[in-house]
Amino acid sequence: MKIEEITKFLEGYASLQYQEKYDNCGLIVGNENVEAKGALITLDCTEEVIDEAIAEDCNLIIAHHPIIFNGLKKLNGSNYIERTVIKAIKNDLAIYAMHTNLDKVYNGVSAKIAERLGLDNCKVLAPDLHLQNQQVGLGIIGELKEPIKTRKFLIDMKTNMQTNCIRYTSLVKEDVKCVAVCGGSGSVLLKNAKAANADIFISADFKYHDFFDAENDIVIADIGHYESEQFTKDLIYDLLVKKFTKFAIRLSKVNTNPIKYL
Repeated sequence: MKIEEITKFLEGYASLQYQEKYDNCGLIVGNENVEAKGALITLDCTEEVIDEAIAEDCNLIIAHHPIIFNGLKKLNGSNYIERTVIKAIKNDLAIYAMHTNLDKVYNGVSAKIAERLGLDNCKVLAPDLHLQNQQVGLGIIGELKEPIKTRKFLIDMKTNMQTNCIRYTSLVKEDVKCVAVCGGSGSVLLKNAKAANADIFISADFKYHDFFDAENDIVIADIGHYESEQFTKDLIYDLLVKKFTKFAIRLSKVNTNPIKYL
């Protein structure tokens, strides 16, 4: 089986046309006509992940975040991006990325968060107005089966999302019923969450002044970028193992989160 067969299947699930303009999804390194020996699924592609792929005899790495966002002007190993690309090329490894295209499909990154939180009646929080399909867009909004005390919801979420830290605003809602989520950097969708009358908006990468925008109308919960997207690996893995039953697909064991907590 060629690498192309795998990437075409993934693009059938999350079309490259859905990616944001700044993004760089698709096959970043490698030749799609090469025979695929095995695939390693990761959130980020780093030098350590390349080493893991070599050890596992996988010549295809499927990552959520692209290793290259902007054009490389030099390739001399002066930073981790260049070193990762060089090591991949030297070892005949292909690197493929599913980023904002996977963020925007209905059963994508945010839906995985909604699943772990037990949300029902889910729909896209911010549909892409440039597309006819309103099931494509960023974020998910859904409901809990029963209202939960807000503090208990946050404590439970710390376990459900396997996060060491939640930054949150004042608990202006006594109970949580309607929940909006967005994997990764989703602060721009706060207005959508408020317009949808969500009790809480869960995402990551809120800046200090962003928290003021809650304005006592909603609870903001920042669970961390890596933490909000870490289960994307499972999403991609499940897609592939159901389709390619006789092909070696592995989940990376490397924790690529660059942030540590005390």
